[in-house]
This record gives sequence, structure tokens and C-alpha cells, in this order.
Amino acid sequence: MLRELAVHVDVEIVVVSTRGDELAHLPLDQIGGQGAFVKEVQLAVLSRRADLAVHSAKDLPPVAPEGLVVAAVPKRADPRDVLIGRRLDDLGPGSTVATGSARRRAQLAHLHPDLEFVELRGNMARRLERAESGDVDVVVAAAAAMERLGWLARVAEVLPVEVMCPQVGQGSLAVECRDDDEVLLELLAGIDHAPSHATLLAERSLLAALGASCSAPVGGYARWLDDESLELDAVMASADGAKVVRAQRIGEDPASLGTDLARHLLDDLGGNALGGFDRPVAPVPGR
Repeated sequence: MLRELAVHVDVEIVVVSTRGDELAHLPLDQIGGQGAFVKEVQLAVLSRRADLAVHSAKDLPPVAPEGLVVAAVPKRADPRDVLIGRRLDDLGPGSTVATGSARRRAQLAHLHPDLEFVELRGNMARRLERAESGDVDVVVAAAAAMERLGWLARVAEVLPVEVMCPQVGQGSLAVECRDDDEVLLELLAGIDHAPSHATLLAERSLLAALGASCSAPVGGYARWLDDESLELDAVMASADGAKVVRAQRIGEDPASLGTDLARHLLDDLGGNALGGFDRPVAPVPGR
């Protein structure tokens, strides 16, 4: 996208190995959870080894490190979750579901308390192989990942957001750069998709205001109702899925929308009693 925007720009890919990549055999909550795939990448930008970082937005903690800013969000891909192996209605008691996501486990367990869950790590090819080989009944993945890999034909079912609230930022890419790099900030503005950026801001503001830990089951999904208002849907759950709190809010300012919905979930709907949620000490992220 940058090459198409500015033909004079020379783009070099800098590959960074993260803690999440190197410890692919361990559950995410044992290696730092959210942030396990971004910290080393962010450090490369802060140390000027690289000029910008491209993240899967759902891997980003809700507040950026000092000195970095999310400068661009390209047009969002499909935010939904998918099942590989079987459809949801075909899962019987004791069916095995492979996922490393507390959010996915909790929402599926709420729908089907008799499911069995197993941990899932590794690259996408290995993950899908577990379902297609019969090692487990179902693997849960992101629709955007399957689409980018050209593997949509291997999907058994796409779950509506009303059934499975997506991870904050799922389907979006977040492009970070140093907040004092005025030249790059101006260039990245050219690949920014403002509606997608606004929905991501609303979702990240929700997560920041919830103060969710890396193991807390939280989902958040914002969408435009028209040219002026956003609808934000959010889910909080107990780890076992026995208790689920879900609410929606509509508003015009993305950051305020996320903050207001978080307070409603925590204070008015009993989210504080679920555990794993602490009042944030960092400010709600800006654009």
C-alpha cells in the first residue's frame, strides 16, 4: 500500500521473532498473554531498527507504549470467528474444541456447557491439521486469517457476531510508528481507513477502561450504523462461561463510547463480580 501511494518510498521488511513465536508450545497466559506477539516488534521501532510496525490489532495491549502511536488502520477484514472441523450445531456432549483464547472458550462454554476444551498454539497449518486429522472435533480461528491464507474453503461455519463476540481489533491491522516522526505520520495517513480506525479506537477504549487481564474473557465489536454513529457490542464472562454479561451502546465519539460501555458493564450489570478485571491505571488510548 505504501509503494502504491508513494513510488519513491523504498520499503524493506524487518522480520522480528517475538516471545509468542519462540514459546509456541506454551499457553498464552503463561508467557504474557496479550502483548506476547508485539513487544519485540515495538522495541524494534523505538530503537530505530525499523520505522514502523504492522500488528494484528487484536494482539495489541489497549494502551500503546510511550513514544509510539497507531498511525494507520487499513480497511478491516472480516472480524468474525470460524469453526474448522464441524458446525456448532453438530457438536455433542464431550466434543473437543481446540482454542487458546479465553474469550472463545467462555462464550462457547456458555452456549454448550458439555464441551471439552484443549489448548491450541502453533502456526495456522498445524492448528487446522488438528481438526482435519480428527485429533480434535473443532478448531476455532479468525475468519480474517483464513481469508488472508486463502483457506476459506476449509471453514465449516462462520459464527455470527451475535453468537460469538469477536476479540477487540480482530480482522484489523494496526500500523505503529514513533509519535515524533512527522514525515512517516503524514505518509501513513494516506493508507488509513478512517471508519476502521474509529471502530478500533472504540474497541480499544473499551478494553482499556475494563482493565482486563490477559486471561479475562472479553469481546468487543464496533460497527457503523450510519455515517455518524457507532454501535459497540461487548461481552464479559467468567472463565468457565457460566456467567456472561453483554451490552451495547451507540454513540458518536469512539473513545467515549468504549469508556461508557465499560463502566456500564462493570458497575451497572455486575461485571466487577466476574473477576479478572481491574480499574485501569493508564489513560484511555487516543487515536
